[in-house]
Amino acid sequence: MNEDLIINEIDANKDKYILFLRKLIQTESYNPPGNENNTALVIEDFLKEEGVKVEIFPFDRNRANLIAYLNDNLKGKNLLYNGHMDVVPPGSLKDWKEPPLNAYIKRNKYLYGRGAADMKGGLAAMAIALTILKKLNLDVSGNLIFNAVADEETGGTFGTKWSLDNCIKNVKVDFAVIGEASGLDPLPKAILLGEKGHLIVKVRTNGISCHASMPAMGKNAIYMMSDIIENLDKMDDYIPSTKPPIETSKLKQLIGVSFLSQEVLEKIISEQPILKSLLDSLVRFSKALTIINGGIKENVIPDYCEAIIDFRLLPGQAVDTIMKALKKYIETNLGYTVKEQNSGKLNEIFVSLEILTASEGSYWKEWESSNDLKTFYNIIEKIYGRKPFYFLLPASADAHYLRNDGFCPQTILFGPGSAGTAHAVNEYIEIQDFINAIKVYTLFAYQFLK
Repeated sequence: MNEDLIINEIDANKDKYILFLRKLIQTESYNPPGNENNTALVIEDFLKEEGVKVEIFPFDRNRANLIAYLNDNLKGKNLLYNGHMDVVPPGSLKDWKEPPLNAYIKRNKYLYGRGAADMKGGLAAMAIALTILKKLNLDVSGNLIFNAVADEETGGTFGTKWSLDNCIKNVKVDFAVIGEASGLDPLPKAILLGEKGHLIVKVRTNGISCHASMPAMGKNAIYMMSDIIENLDKMDDYIPSTKPPIETSKLKQLIGVSFLSQEVLEKIISEQPILKSLLDSLVRFSKALTIINGGIKENVIPDYCEAIIDFRLLPGQAVDTIMKALKKYIETNLGYTVKEQNSGKLNEIFVSLEILTASEGSYWKEWESSNDLKTFYNIIEKIYGRKPFYFLLPASADAHYLRNDGFCPQTILFGPGSAGTAHAVNEYIEIQDFINAIKVYTLFAYQFLK
């Protein structure tokens, strides 16, 4: 009966919930610089309408984190819903069909705007789930904690990590859901059990400048960088072997629940290079050169060159291990001195390495024995009308803050929207997917806490 009451409440208030999501999308929270306090104030107003206890924690210039609770009881079972308020900048506005903050609705089916999928859709759905449980005053013995965070798009140190360290560090959380978009079109919804680590390193080569008419008088920093880039795969020789959390064969089995047979899946994989690339990315360490810059003038041998390398780590691989391998490769294979800081004497030849972003991957190892996860799965299947599948995230997320230090290993990622539209021009979310996510979050919270 209570499940029907929840569904009816959501169906009766769809327009109200869509309006709230549109308001969140229209609220500017580009990171950088952040401006998450703008979004926190909108969420605060929405939650307080239903008498939800809310606290905003401001920091820096117009930045903030937010915590809200269903009730005052933190001694029973506690469920944590986490979502980030910051979104990436829109890029060139001329590439957008509609302004990115317009929250434009198309054919009453799609809602466009920066952050629609990543992840104001999930953020709004979680906040709404909290208000529904509060409004219906259902009999529960535990607590739902809603944590809207800053800084996810730039590492999460001042968002999820800060919140765990300062707001709920003494709270025993029994299960956690992060509302990242988990659609992987054309597949059904995924429940994400782990994610890769993310390491961004700035590499700078320091050479010796001279007149371009006499290049042998100097040391060309661009050629030095070319040496590093062209042979970068050799650094793998210095990285200890790490098994992926789920092997390719098991990943295929997990996806296979969405297809008529394994043979059909294999045929689709062979015909879809994107799907094959996705599977490959989940079982191996990867590296990608993303930015390069160097040179002073067209007739001067450059004494510096900078490059950004994006590394994606398997769960279990440490940032320190990757940095040591990169350093050893440069020193041993190429013969360049490596420094941690870009400081040296005039005409000194060296390479410096600077970490810009660092997070390690994480994975919930005991997921297969969790009855709570099975309940979550069954609710998704009922609401969406298709079996979801368990999978991993090839990108990074804030889940590692909850899993790796033992705060709440039983953390999953699930949310409305397709991961393929995140950070993209003309980002959008399907409205029905958003409404379905509200139902999933609310029904699961009730089942978990009753």
